[in-house]
Amino acid sequence: MNQVKLFVNLIRLKKPIGFMLLFWPCVWGLTLAYDFSKNLNNYFFYLILFFLGAVLMRSAGCIVNDILDKEFDGKVFRTKDRPIASGKISIKLAIIYSIILCLLALLILLNFNLFTIILALGSMPLAFTYPLMKRFTYWPQLFLGITFNYGLILGWTAIKGEIGIVPVLFYIGAIFWTLGYDTIYGFQDIKDDEIIGLKSTSIKFKNNAKQFLLICYSLVYVFFLIAGLNMNFSYIYFVVSIIPFLHLFSFQIKKFNPSNSSTCLKIFKSNNIFGLIIFFNILIAKTI
Repeated sequence: MNQVKLFVNLIRLKKPIGFMLLFWPCVWGLTLAYDFSKNLNNYFFYLILFFLGAVLMRSAGCIVNDILDKEFDGKVFRTKDRPIASGKISIKLAIIYSIILCLLALLILLNFNLFTIILALGSMPLAFTYPLMKRFTYWPQLFLGITFNYGLILGWTAIKGEIGIVPVLFYIGAIFWTLGYDTIYGFQDIKDDEIIGLKSTSIKFKNNAKQFLLICYSLVYVFFLIAGLNMNFSYIYFVVSIIPFLHLFSFQIKKFNPSNSSTCLKIFKSNNIFGLIIFFNILIAKTI
């Protein structure tokens, strides 16, 4: 039972925000592409596949991240008790866990069309090298955004079998969304990161963080609106779009306090709500 508990802690299963932030872009892409005048069985089938894939890949990503960051995690207060950093799980066992999770994810992936499979496999190097970026650049959050929102493209291609301008526009907007929320998340560790020499947008923009967030979230809004225009959505989409962006501007940016770790975590977790609202917005626009 102790090993099970350690495994659950290793893959952050009790912290679902991680795999939900990976899942929402997949749902957006799938919903944008799906023809809701047809049978909904395929839609729900793909929803389940993307959810399982998000859980499995996020879990494998956590393990790889902890292996690569073992020495750094031990020096950061928030992460020093993680199973690998604390020595409770060996790197050898962690690698075995990661391989098993990736193989299970591959079984999920094989249910999609060939084009989607190829695109998904092509993203793997970036997904597993992301943790290294904070050693070399102040923009690891940008690499996370490129990786974490890739499912938006896959959700679209799973239905369409090709890439269009709409998913690309949403994808770019979603990257800026991640750039914003992960910058907020990074303020939890900013003091420790500066001491041990790690880089992040939290550190780079620590003196004007709110201005940086305003730019990021404004670009999210712009790209999502342009994408809506390209989808020929009715005015309802643009009216309802005010709701999620009020959340970004009136809650996240307004309440953001870089010196309060608990507030940063609360704001970060609230992005699950943002993902849900965007999903409903797209769904309404597609079905009304």
